[in-house]
Amino acid sequence: MRKLEPGRLVLASHNQGKVREIRDLLGPYGIEPVSAAELDLPEPEETGTTFVDNADLKARQAADLSGLPALADDSGLCVEALGNRPGIFSARWALVDPSVDPGAGPGEVQGGRDFGLAMRRVQEELEALGPEASRAAHFVCALAVVWPDGRSEWFEGRVDGTLVWPPRGDKGFGYDPMFQPAGYDLTFGEMDPDEKHRISHRADAFRKLVAALL
Repeated sequence: MRKLEPGRLVLASHNQGKVREIRDLLGPYGIEPVSAAELDLPEPEETGTTFVDNADLKARQAADLSGLPALADDSGLCVEALGNRPGIFSARWALVDPSVDPGAGPGEVQGGRDFGLAMRRVQEELEALGPEASRAAHFVCALAVVWPDGRSEWFEGRVDGTLVWPPRGDKGFGYDPMFQPAGYDLTFGEMDPDEKHRISHRADAFRKLVAALL
């Protein structure tokens, strides 16, 4: 398996919350992350049917356009009672204007998305199922590393937990304020970043990436 060498690596994301987390995780390994937004790279249409598919296509485009190795993350919230929705459509549920994507529901206001509205939609759909509906959920993170010559590697992580309402905390991003990981009394939105980095789905995937590539 090819190793990632110290130096520049494109983070194929325009989500600043994700970029911050990934930079923190890569920091100890001599990697110099630069985001797709900093390079003015476009966001590709996420046409994949799995988290791995979407991570790969984002990293592949960034590697092709930049000539550098690229790392992409595709992650989402899977709510068991909702058939594991929103899943790969988690960001689209937060679109402020659903006309941007007919498959998206109402929805960080930054970048045209409002995850407050997305969390409310999750809550409303659970309420519609009745008081006995399970609030079990999990986050999934797929990481794809693609080199300019097309070589790629994928890693997937997961963390299980329960959904709470109302949302709590402002330290995370996305659906973090309504997700309480198993074995903890705090939501991801209430946790210090170092603690979240230790147990999150993204951290789980990164441990696998580090063991294989760094």
